[in-house]
Amino acid sequence: MNTTARFLVVSMLFSGSFVFAQYGNGYGYGNGYGNNGYGSGRMGGMQQSMGQQSSKPKEIPVEETVAKIMEDLSPALSLDGLQEVAIGNVLIESMNAQGVLMKNESLSQEAKMEQYKSLAENTNKVINGYLSPDQQEKYKAYLEDSKKSKKSKKKKKE
Repeated sequence: MNTTARFLVVSMLFSGSFVFAQYGNGYGYGNGYGNNGYGSGRMGGMQQSMGQQSSKPKEIPVEETVAKIMEDLSPALSLDGLQEVAIGNVLIESMNAQGVLMKNESLSQEAKMEQYKSLAENTNKVINGYLSPDQQEKYKAYLEDSKKSKKSKKKKKE
């Protein structure tokens, strides 16, 4: 089961327990509808804070994303420890630049796309600088495979 599915299952379990907690805390006291009327107990405050949390998605740290990429990339290219560190740092730098670019509202979508392409080309050049000729061929094949898998995922969604 992938991490997204696990997260959904855990979220559903927690949200279900909050619903039952409301019934348990709300209907057994005094007037039958909570301590001071409808939903004025502690659960009301919890619902408000939960609503605030769910409105803003949690950002995944760049380092975590790069670590996942490196888990696939390192064995595929037979990287040594020094190459892993250097390429990981290049990817972190690139992803941080992508984040800044994405948040830049003064640029048009076309300008952003051009800068993304330029950034990707530059990143690939720097990564290739750390690789042997044999690893460069493997890296090229790795990039092609990742493009193909993205296209097949898009087709499945449609």
